[in-house]
Amino acid sequence: MAKTVQLKIKRQDSADAQPRWEEFEVPWEEHLNVHAALMAIQRNPVTRSGQKTSPVVWDANCLEEVCGSCTMIVNGRVKQACSTRVDDEEQPIEVRPMTKFPLIRDLIVDRARVFADFKRVHAWVDIDGTHDLGPGPRYSQELAEIRYDLSRCMACGCCMEACPNYGPQSQYIGAAAVSQARLFNLHPSGDMHADARLDALLEPGGIQDCGNSQNCVEVCPKEIPLTTSLADMMRATTKHALASIFRR
Repeated sequence: MAKTVQLKIKRQDSADAQPRWEEFEVPWEEHLNVHAALMAIQRNPVTRSGQKTSPVVWDANCLEEVCGSCTMIVNGRVKQACSTRVDDEEQPIEVRPMTKFPLIRDLIVDRARVFADFKRVHAWVDIDGTHDLGPGPRYSQELAEIRYDLSRCMACGCCMEACPNYGPQSQYIGAAAVSQARLFNLHPSGDMHADARLDALLEPGGIQDCGNSQNCVEVCPKEIPLTTSLADMMRATTKHALASIFRR
């Protein structure tokens, strides 16, 4: 008998529709990941009981754990569908959408809040034109390695999904945005807007709302040192706030 993979997927036709669970069975393949299993269901949207249904929808782009768009909850843990192998999961594999972002349909959620928070902390380095400015500022290999680790963030939402302080009930900005503020404050040119980033982190919903659960660093698919970023920026914002008092 041919080997198969069983999946139990939480479906919802729209944000206002009633959620439902549907079970599927797809042929097993070597190195099969959750994304490929979902594609098999999409090609033949028939449940295990033989009932025809609509194809499952989800976000996907790069398929190599770079874009962050295929984030979903697999067997109770937030993961990327493209890098989660079915052989590493207990079956039936339960697949659900993230819960901290507005649902659009099935496994697709609206992560616009993540990018809005990146804008809030000015997560970029400004340039004054497109003309050649020559070589950029030099900095140490040690700093380059720190910044490289932080730059691997793909705004996937895993850290926010795992955070008990983040969600529709809260304005908390989340670990990813805090870490991005640290990334650009460590850049020799980005440092010119360091005070603005620290001001943003001191606003309502800023770094003071972190409960230090450390869930974020446990689920980050890129192993970014998020708790180190949180600690570093907590120190930086405290110094900045005290300095602001004495400048008055």
